[in-house]
Amino acid sequence: MNTGTLYVVATPIGNLEDITLRALRILKEVNLIACEDTRVARKLLNHFEIGTPTISYFQHSKVSKTDRIIRELLAGKNVALVTDAGTPGISDPGNVLVAEAAENEIKVEPIPGPSALAALLSVSGINAQKFVFMAFPPHKKGRRKFFQEVAETKYPVVYYESPHRFIKNLELLAEMSPDKRLIVGRELTKMFEEVLRGSIAEILEYFKTNEEKIKGEFVIIAL
Repeated sequence: MNTGTLYVVATPIGNLEDITLRALRILKEVNLIACEDTRVARKLLNHFEIGTPTISYFQHSKVSKTDRIIRELLAGKNVALVTDAGTPGISDPGNVLVAEAAENEIKVEPIPGPSALAALLSVSGINAQKFVFMAFPPHKKGRRKFFQEVAETKYPVVYYESPHRFIKNLELLAEMSPDKRLIVGRELTKMFEEVLRGSIAEILEYFKTNEEKIKGEFVIIAL
């Protein structure tokens, strides 16, 4: 019996116009869409009039949820994996399901598209032949070690940050490496998109003066 295909589909990180024609076709043609949050995915699907059935699948989903999706694939069903925004597996759920699919010799096909990481690097103006991506800093345990690594790495470091910890974590980085320069992407691809460049002190001063702008997900390059 032929197995189905698991499609890893990138979705917009803000601007819905960034979705690819191929992604739209796949989302319409598959039998099931595995979503990080079905409510978030439904907004996208409704916008493009896609009625494909959905199932929730997030970072801490039980093993039984992974097993169910694998069974669907082994039965010949095609499944698309999406996250709330961006490319699954890039600091988002997906690696466990992809690994299980590969273990079961199920075809896994990437449907490339938006990524906050690539978006900021593309407008950074830096030599990005070598860089380190460190995703989100830990909330508590390991946080200081995370920023110690950022401070000590000789290559540009790209990481994501939430608005709730943005200021506090920049202050921690400033304590460890005050001479670092930053490129900060805020609200990328959205109406109020902003890309800022400067020292840690300058970036902190800007956002402490404009606290209303501390919202949405940040992408940071530390140099």
